[in-house]
Amino acid sequence: MLSCPDPHWLSEDLGMKTVLIHGMVMSPAFWSCFAPSIIREGRAAAYPLPGHSPWRLGERSQGLTTAAIVDAYAEAIERDFDGEPVTLIGHSTGGFVSLLLARHRPDLVNNVILMGAFACGRFEGQERLASRILRLPLLGRHLFVRLFTRWIATREAFRWGSLECVFDKSVGWETEETIAAMEQVREHLLKSQAAEIAAFVSWMSRTSVINELPLIDVPVLNIIGGRDAVVPPLHQIHLSGRLPRAHTVILDKVGHLPMAEARERVDQLIATFLLFGPLTANRKSILTKESRTQSFGNAMPLGL
Repeated sequence: MLSCPDPHWLSEDLGMKTVLIHGMVMSPAFWSCFAPSIIREGRAAAYPLPGHSPWRLGERSQGLTTAAIVDAYAEAIERDFDGEPVTLIGHSTGGFVSLLLARHRPDLVNNVILMGAFACGRFEGQERLASRILRLPLLGRHLFVRLFTRWIATREAFRWGSLECVFDKSVGWETEETIAAMEQVREHLLKSQAAEIAAFVSWMSRTSVINELPLIDVPVLNIIGGRDAVVPPLHQIHLSGRLPRAHTVILDKVGHLPMAEARERVDQLIATFLLFGPLTANRKSILTKESRTQSFGNAMPLGL
């Protein structure tokens, strides 16, 4: 049985219950700086991805399954939130895991907020670099471990690798606070086992929830960076199109880190979604496109 992850508490006040799950090769410390403001008014815990420190896989590295991963997160939510349903906020791979939780344990999920998310380990027409490396015969896993180790070895290498996720690198989202948070993320990754992260990536590359998206009957807010170079925006739009209760927003001139690149706008979107519950009944998906320079009321509907 896979052990369940320990919480990284962002807030332990009474009120709204939220679970945040970070993206690949990040850590719960990422949310210490980039979590939406509104969730700090309630009870909010960030959980790691499997294999990412401090969540060790141990003997379960081999044969990792969707059922084991879902059960582990469900056990953590039941433990930390007394079995009550929560809002899931998932970035990238964390969004993928959030969709799996909403599909298999809807009793524990009130709503889902996605940013840069995907619904399968191998996108239409594109596959994550880590997955391609791991599929190389003989040397794949060894090469993955070497590249991962080199990337996190120094603060500067990790910073430049992370900047590849950002569209407009001239935007001043880096502050003393954010730089310190990313260094804390790197320190956590240094305590991770690259081979365990590789095992998790291998599981992800052979897993898909696309055909089950129409069965996810909870409200979903899908925030897409229109210039996301990591997860193709078209894949994210297709994901929304299959969800019965999705509200989709595309942010122009934003890459794979909307919560960092368009922090105030993302805060507004999430607060509105959680406070006013725009999708409390079954509705078809809504797609809006917004520029960071546009006001809140000037969303432009787009046809698919």
